[in-house]
Amino acid sequence: MRRLPPLTAVEAFVQVARLGSVKAAAEELALSSPALSRRVQALERFVGQPLFERRHQAMLLNAAGERLLARIAPAIDALAEAIDSTTGAQDAMRLRLGVLPLFASQKLMARLPELRAAYPDFHVDIDTAPHPTARLGESLDAAIVLGAEPDAALYGRRIDRNRVSAIASRKLATGPDAIVDPEGLRRTTIFVHRDMPETFAIWRAGIGKPDLQPAVIDHFDSGHLMLDAAAQGLGVAFMLDAHLEGAHDERLVNLFGYEVESNYSYWFVCRRSAMSNRAVRVFHDWLFSAVATAGDEPLRIAAAT
Repeated sequence: MRRLPPLTAVEAFVQVARLGSVKAAAEELALSSPALSRRVQALERFVGQPLFERRHQAMLLNAAGERLLARIAPAIDALAEAIDSTTGAQDAMRLRLGVLPLFASQKLMARLPELRAAYPDFHVDIDTAPHPTARLGESLDAAIVLGAEPDAALYGRRIDRNRVSAIASRKLATGPDAIVDPEGLRRTTIFVHRDMPETFAIWRAGIGKPDLQPAVIDHFDSGHLMLDAAAQGLGVAFMLDAHLEGAHDERLVNLFGYEVESNYSYWFVCRRSAMSNRAVRVFHDWLFSAVATAGDEPLRIAAAT
């Protein structure tokens, strides 16, 4: 049998190729960046040529890397599915689900008893780690992600449609220093989520003030903490109307009343072949009958009242 490269080197190559970053791939594999780089370099030595173009904070596949990924990715996916099917023979209704913490707490956890009542043998492993789409077919069966549109190579279905809102404490809307119109943001801190970097730009364009600049922009990687910071009066959080509604926090308001169509939505995603997995299919069908609110009608911009 022909000698093969270490599977760990192949795994490192695939992760870097899919994520485009040594740092992100190292986080996924619980390795240091130097250790991951050594694994990639070991594969490059094995095949006798570079597989990436090294750029500042990015790793892009070159032509040789593209060819290799195209050839080995189906085999890697088939190996993962074979292992999954073996595990599934013992536990046919276990779903490994990647999900954002805020969606899980606001939309999912309170409804899961309904799913368990309908399917008593259904179990779900919840994974809130970053980069879930890159781990589909490996450590995850499916994921609920937030974005514009998922990769066309995946099965993706929109869960909801949303508007961007300026979410703030009621304290910012009253008193002598109240922020009564968008121009007041020029003297105020705003919060933007790293997974929704264009949210404020979308909002200001939608209200007809594309050049509006806040005093400061603070970036968060936690929706829960953004809402907490807004409730404490520390600034204005630019998030989705669903986040405000799901918070059930009387301290929070849509500061100006504007609601602007967002290009960010929650999506259910999985590999297309995963829809043949009974646990994935059961969860998918329940999600879109019990939780999803996307509908078919187009979303319109609502002006402030």
